[in-house]
Amino acid sequence: MKFILASNSPRRQELLRLCGVTNFTVCPADVSEELSDNLSPEISVVLLSQRKAEAAARNASSEDVVLSADTLVFLDRIPLGKPADENDAYMMLKALSGRSHDVYTGYTLLFRGNKYSHSERTTVYFRDLEDYEIREYILSGEPMDKAGAYAVQGAGSVFVSRIEGDYYNVMGLPVCSLFMKLRSLGLERKF
Repeated sequence: MKFILASNSPRRQELLRLCGVTNFTVCPADVSEELSDNLSPEISVVLLSQRKAEAAARNASSEDVVLSADTLVFLDRIPLGKPADENDAYMMLKALSGRSHDVYTGYTLLFRGNKYSHSERTTVYFRDLEDYEIREYILSGEPMDKAGAYAVQGAGSVFVSRIEGDYYNVMGLPVCSLFMKLRSLGLERKF
């Protein structure tokens, strides 16, 4: 039995270790991230995580545990993905300035023919941002591969005035929820 993480994210690998899973294989799944516009944020992240888990499971045995996750940032229930370019990053950060937004992470665990999915929401509040701060942050390169164009665990942390919910969810994996699911399945401390 192996534990397979269907993500190449160093942050998710770090967070999985916080859940007590230290022996796992990274097997990123390349799947379509196209979604219907009428889906709720909760359904969107769960569907994406299920696609990734199912793709990774094609190369796994039935005894393996497969975990995948997907994180999206929503402002007024509109998804903010990874910025396409620096101008897109600027527009996202400008829109987030002085406002709250929601970060949703959906994860899916596949284990012994069963599928367990969950979505978690965390509300993040940004302080008012100055244009020069946004531009300097974009020049650092950090926002370019992050949903919503910021990393709460990086230099983008100085933009966050308050968080309601699981901090780790904003990083990409709701640690408490996942730990409790692993415990309920008897997988705590097995890997």
